[in-house]
Amino acid sequence: MRHHPDALMIFAAGFGTRMGPLTADRPKPMVEVAGKPLIDHARAIAEDAGIGRIVANLHYKPEPLIEHLNGTGILLSHERDTLLDTGGGLRKALPLLGPGPVFTLNSDAVWTGANPLGELRSAWDPDRMDALLLLLDPHDARGHPGAGDFTLSDGRLNRGPGYVYSGAQIIKTESLHDVAETVFSLNLIWDRMIGAGRLSGIVHQGEWCDVGHPQGIAEAEALLDYDRDV
Repeated sequence: MRHHPDALMIFAAGFGTRMGPLTADRPKPMVEVAGKPLIDHARAIAEDAGIGRIVANLHYKPEPLIEHLNGTGILLSHERDTLLDTGGGLRKALPLLGPGPVFTLNSDAVWTGANPLGELRSAWDPDRMDALLLLLDPHDARGHPGAGDFTLSDGRLNRGPGYVYSGAQIIKTESLHDVAETVFSLNLIWDRMIGAGRLSGIVHQGEWCDVGHPQGIAEAEALLDYDRDV
């Protein structure tokens, strides 16, 4: 079993309900930001980081995403009957991802600064960590209201206001098999890791924008210095 990640799970199956009419006929990863679909922003990060194997999960209106990803080499994990949430979706994709720790990346954000997957790879220490989450100072998290998700002390995470979870991480996958439910969130796994002192975090060197809602599109394009009128 490998100890360092070389496979990536892109979460792309959600309903995108916060997007309103923009996802009436397409999945959220096909919503365009700065001239290209969100899924392509995630792909660019993965390719820049040299990820060897990429898997995306599908559920809501998958046809446009299937067509768009055809020929890219990205493997598809179909959640046809039931949306499995992040934990269940990651577990279903494991035969495609392979053994050992994996990267995961949400498909509804854009980034500036350092490559988030590269940052995680450089800081990953499997002897001390069962998961490593990439966090943001709330001032660098555009389009994301609230006081944050985690506190960070000596590299260890606990629940509480402080840093925002960016949607990028490295996680060991063995514990996914210990969950009886079919549909479950990775929050369940993280809470167990917190209890064992094995959930770690680092802070992204750059900015980030949540594009989970229509207002996030303009904010993301401003962050990327993209002008739709050009």
